[in-house]
Amino acid sequence: MRRILLLAVLIVSAATASFAQTSKSSSSGKFSIGVDPGLPVGSASDYSSFAIGGDLKYSIPAAQNFDVSLSAGYSVFIGKTIDFLGQSVKADNLKGIPVKLAGRYNFNGATGFFGEFGVGAAFIQDGGGTAFVYAPGVGYAADGGFEAGIRYEGWSKNGSIGQIALRLAYSFQ
Repeated sequence: MRRILLLAVLIVSAATASFAQTSKSSSSGKFSIGVDPGLPVGSASDYSSFAIGGDLKYSIPAAQNFDVSLSAGYSVFIGKTIDFLGQSVKADNLKGIPVKLAGRYNFNGATGFFGEFGVGAAFIQDGGGTAFVYAPGVGYAADGGFEAGIRYEGWSKNGSIGQIALRLAYSFQ
């Protein structure tokens, strides 16, 4: 519990320090909401064939063409039926709440291609504890607030599970 509290304090502190660096001439922050379907990869594909999630993200300009964001969501790795010693066994769903702090470089300004890298924690439900999350990705932001991105998201705790996820989102400008 102390590690979770310490991680939350560090994320909020880093976000506050980053947000404080914005100048008055830069635009204000914005919220976005997204849906995140994914394909489990690596050991996660042994017990899950699909992942689905959603998130709420707040991003604010920190420098020219660079934004800092804080996001929280809900993700489910849907358990699949596997053959175990001649018997069909349904794997449990793995559910978690990922919270990430990310930096995003916008190659062409507010619209166009971007690259992003996020880190944080996933609070795994049903007694799973807390995992370290890392998520590099790329995407495209269109006029009107719509964006699409693809990322690898890994959860690391006594091993690692991961997914290739698509984020389809709308930003409230």
